[in-house]
Amino acid sequence: MRAEIVPVGTEILLGNIIDLDSSFLANQLALLGIDLYFISAVGDNRQRLVETLKRACERAELVVVTGGLGPTQDDITREAIAELLGEELEIDQELWDGLQALFRRYPGKVPQSNMRQAAIIPSAHAIANSMGTAPGWWVEKDDRVIIALPGPPDEMKSMWQKGVLPRLQQRVTGAIILSRTLKTFRLAEARVGELMASLSGLANPTLATYIHPDGVHLRITAKGGQMEEAEHLVSQTEARVREALAEYIWGVDDDTLSSVVGGLLRARNLSLATMESCTEGLLCSTIGGEGESRDFFKGGLLACCDEAKMAYGVDCSVLEQHGAESIGVAGAMAETARRKLRADIGVSIGGDLRPDTHSGSAFAALSSDRFERTATHMLRGDLWRMKQRAVYATLFDLREILLEEV
Repeated sequence: MRAEIVPVGTEILLGNIIDLDSSFLANQLALLGIDLYFISAVGDNRQRLVETLKRACERAELVVVTGGLGPTQDDITREAIAELLGEELEIDQELWDGLQALFRRYPGKVPQSNMRQAAIIPSAHAIANSMGTAPGWWVEKDDRVIIALPGPPDEMKSMWQKGVLPRLQQRVTGAIILSRTLKTFRLAEARVGELMASLSGLANPTLATYIHPDGVHLRITAKGGQMEEAEHLVSQTEARVREALAEYIWGVDDDTLSSVVGGLLRARNLSLATMESCTEGLLCSTIGGEGESRDFFKGGLLACCDEAKMAYGVDCSVLEQHGAESIGVAGAMAETARRKLRADIGVSIGGDLRPDTHSGSAFAALSSDRFERTATHMLRGDLWRMKQRAVYATLFDLREILLEEV
């Protein structure tokens, strides 16, 4: 089966939002063994959307549309599908009753504009939306399936998992496509390519590299008649990749550096505290964003000037001797965080990031009763990217220490 994804929204074309829906759906289709050849984004223009849908239906048996199911005039997906198929929209009273019941839970009148979301065509079956007001559509006509999903990623994912995936799984037969992503740090993409040269030409499985702020990712993708065959192919290639890149691989698939570090801290029953300046709280929010961070994370201190550092208890003589942003001060900040928040390990980031030259240095320090480590990380990119890289480099340092020293 061939598929095409059609994300709808002028805001996508203007770059105001990132199209996360297509990334998720592309991965899901691959897991089902469905070939995706095109992703065709289109703005909130009915004529262009109808033309795009017509072209998609000519070259794919499955078309997945995201967005344009809201209650406003620029939400045109329902009207475009109806025009494409030559059918009339009619209000489904059961859907409208359900929407009214939902709105009655909140103060105020029921917005009449939401009645548009209860409109449907004869070929369509509504897909329940447990997180929003926009029902989805499952449309079957002329040996084609058109699936319309809401644009907000949380609503789209929930609807896909509950209302779409089970039906597609019943329909799909044939090859299984399986992917696994290995995540590395401290290796340039070109160097990864050199080390993986012997695998890059394989047809099944394939190996592709992608650059991310948290390192270079390698995606292994295999196609097999059965899941066991695909898993075997992926595992064989993964073993060869790990043999070459073992010391640089920090995670797989949905792992994040902060989740990996958090797992190591929980396993060792250790607590962590942070103090940072040039990254302006990004280290703290990255670690604290993990779902179970309260099990190991005491908190973070933010000190963007000397006065703040001294107020937290950083020795002023260290500041005078080394300067506000230096390896020496980073070490004192790590120790201060550990002491002030009564943690087993203190981690700090300071540095000199220069957005005008797209370059800078980050000074990282890690402190505990058993070890003291410092590192200087040279960075390039815009200010946000340099902050990200500083945080990921520091977390990678911490991961190495937890594996080696503790």
